Amino acid sequence: MSDDAPIRFDTKIAVLLREDLEPWQRLNVTAFLVSGLGSQIPEVIGEPYADADDVQYLPMFRQPVLVFEGTKETLSAAHRRALSRALPRSLFTSDLFTTGNDRDNRAAVRAVHTDDLDLVGLAVYGPKNAVDKVIKGARMHP
Repeated sequence: MSDDAPIRFDTKIAVLLREDLEPWQRLNVTAFLVSGLGSQIPEVIGEPYADADDVQYLPMFRQPVLVFEGTKETLSAAHRRALSRALPRSLFTSDLFTTGNDRDNRAAVRAVHTDDLDLVGLAVYGPKNAVDKVIKGARMHP
Protein backbone atom coordinates (compact mmCIF):
# COMPACT_ATOMS: atom_id res chain seq x y z
CA MET A 1 0.00 0.00 0.00
CA SER A 2 1.38 3.41 -0.93
CA ASP A 3 1.87 6.16 1.66
CA ASP A 4 -0.63 8.39 -0.12
CA ALA A 5 -3.48 5.85 -0.15
CA PRO A 6 -6.48 6.93 1.96
CA ILE A 7 -6.50 5.56 5.49
CA ARG A 8 -9.72 3.75 6.37
CA PHE A 9 -10.79 2.90 9.89
CA ASP A 10 -12.97 0.01 10.98
CA THR A 11 -13.69 1.85 14.22
CA LYS A 12 -15.55 5.04 15.05
CA ILE A 13 -15.31 7.72 17.72
CA ALA A 14 -18.70 9.35 18.25
CA VAL A 15 -19.80 12.07 20.63
CA LEU A 16 -23.53 12.50 21.22
CA LEU A 17 -24.67 15.80 22.73
CA ARG A 18 -28.08 16.75 24.02
CA GLU A 19 -29.60 19.21 21.57
CA ASP A 20 -30.59 21.82 24.17
CA LEU A 21 -27.05 22.70 25.30
CA GLU A 22 -25.64 26.21 25.00
CA PRO A 23 -22.72 26.57 22.55
CA TRP A 24 -20.13 26.88 25.33
CA GLN A 25 -21.57 23.75 26.99
CA ARG A 26 -21.31 21.76 23.74
CA LEU A 27 -17.61 22.59 23.44
CA ASN A 28 -16.90 21.93 27.10
CA VAL A 29 -18.76 18.62 27.17
CA THR A 30 -17.11 17.42 23.94
CA ALA A 31 -13.63 18.19 25.28
CA PHE A 32 -14.29 16.36 28.54
CA LEU A 33 -15.86 13.34 26.85
CA VAL A 34 -13.08 12.70 24.35
CA SER A 35 -10.41 13.08 27.04
CA GLY A 36 -11.86 9.97 28.66
CA LEU A 37 -11.46 7.90 25.51
CA GLY A 38 -7.93 9.10 24.84
CA SER A 39 -6.79 8.35 28.37
CA GLN A 40 -8.01 4.74 28.44
CA ILE A 41 -7.82 3.47 24.85
CA PRO A 42 -4.24 3.92 23.62
CA GLU A 43 -4.96 2.72 20.08
CA VAL A 44 -7.08 5.83 19.37
CA ILE A 45 -4.05 8.08 19.79
CA GLY A 46 -1.75 8.71 16.83
CA GLU A 47 1.90 9.71 16.71
CA PRO A 48 3.30 13.02 18.01
CA TYR A 49 3.44 15.97 15.62
CA ALA A 50 6.40 18.11 14.60
CA ASP A 51 6.51 21.17 12.37
CA ALA A 52 9.16 21.97 9.75
CA ASP A 53 11.35 23.57 12.46
CA ASP A 54 11.17 20.34 14.49
CA VAL A 55 9.05 21.92 17.22
CA GLN A 56 7.26 19.02 18.90
CA TYR A 57 3.51 18.80 19.62
CA LEU A 58 1.37 16.28 21.48
CA PRO A 59 -0.23 13.37 19.64
CA MET A 60 -3.95 13.54 18.94
CA PHE A 61 -6.61 11.09 17.87
CA ARG A 62 -5.62 9.06 14.83
CA GLN A 63 -9.10 9.30 13.33
CA PRO A 64 -11.94 11.83 13.12
CA VAL A 65 -14.29 12.42 16.02
CA LEU A 66 -17.86 12.60 14.75
CA VAL A 67 -20.22 14.78 16.78
CA PHE A 68 -23.96 14.12 16.86
CA GLU A 69 -26.91 15.61 18.70
CA GLY A 70 -30.24 14.35 19.89
CA THR A 71 -32.97 14.65 22.43
CA LYS A 72 -32.69 13.62 26.05
CA GLU A 73 -34.51 10.40 25.09
CA THR A 74 -32.09 9.72 22.23
CA LEU A 75 -29.17 10.13 24.63
CA SER A 76 -30.73 7.78 27.20
CA ALA A 77 -31.38 5.13 24.53
CA ALA A 78 -27.81 5.47 23.21
CA HIS A 79 -26.48 5.07 26.74
CA ARG A 80 -28.47 1.86 27.26
CA ARG A 81 -27.25 0.48 23.91
CA ALA A 82 -23.61 1.37 24.70
CA LEU A 83 -23.91 -0.43 28.03
CA SER A 84 -25.55 -3.50 26.48
CA ARG A 85 -22.72 -3.73 23.91
CA ALA A 86 -20.05 -3.09 26.56
CA LEU A 87 -18.46 -0.39 24.38
CA PRO A 88 -15.88 1.96 25.88
CA ARG A 89 -17.72 5.14 26.81
CA SER A 90 -17.50 8.36 28.77
CA LEU A 91 -20.41 10.42 30.03
CA PHE A 92 -21.23 13.95 31.09
CA THR A 93 -24.27 14.69 33.23
CA SER A 94 -25.98 18.01 33.87
CA ASP A 95 -24.68 17.89 37.46
CA LEU A 96 -21.12 18.34 36.21
CA PHE A 97 -21.87 21.91 35.16
CA THR A 98 -22.08 22.79 38.87
CA THR A 99 -18.85 21.15 40.01
CA GLY A 100 -15.36 22.49 39.50
CA ASN A 101 -12.99 19.54 39.75
CA ASP A 102 -12.55 15.87 38.98
CA ARG A 103 -13.20 14.64 42.53
CA ASP A 104 -16.56 16.44 42.72
CA ASN A 105 -17.42 15.34 39.16
CA ARG A 106 -16.90 11.68 40.06
CA ALA A 107 -18.90 12.10 43.29
CA ALA A 108 -21.79 13.70 41.38
CA VAL A 109 -21.98 10.77 38.95
CA ARG A 110 -21.54 8.21 41.75
CA ALA A 111 -24.54 9.66 43.63
CA VAL A 112 -27.02 8.84 40.83
CA HIS A 113 -28.32 5.43 39.70
CA THR A 114 -27.60 4.53 36.07
CA ASP A 115 -31.20 4.85 34.90
CA ASP A 116 -31.54 8.25 36.61
CA LEU A 117 -28.45 9.94 35.13
CA ASP A 118 -29.34 13.28 33.51
CA LEU A 119 -27.08 12.80 30.50
CA VAL A 120 -26.04 15.76 28.38
CA GLY A 121 -23.22 13.99 26.57
CA LEU A 122 -21.87 10.56 25.74
CA ALA A 123 -18.76 9.48 23.86
CA VAL A 124 -18.45 5.98 22.45
CA TYR A 125 -15.66 4.11 20.69
CA GLY A 126 -15.77 0.76 18.93
CA PRO A 127 -16.40 -1.02 15.67
CA LYS A 128 -18.23 1.22 13.18
CA ASN A 129 -21.36 -0.94 13.02
CA ALA A 130 -21.70 -1.17 16.80
CA VAL A 131 -21.23 2.58 17.29
CA ASP A 132 -23.74 3.29 14.49
CA LYS A 133 -26.30 1.14 16.32
CA VAL A 134 -25.62 2.94 19.60
CA ILE A 135 -26.18 6.43 18.15
CA LYS A 136 -29.18 5.41 16.04
CA GLY A 137 -31.73 8.22 15.99
CA ALA A 138 -29.13 10.96 16.47
CA ARG A 139 -28.23 13.45 13.76
CA MET A 140 -24.91 15.00 12.83
CA HIS A 141 -24.19 18.15 14.80
CA PRO A 142 -24.65 21.21 12.55
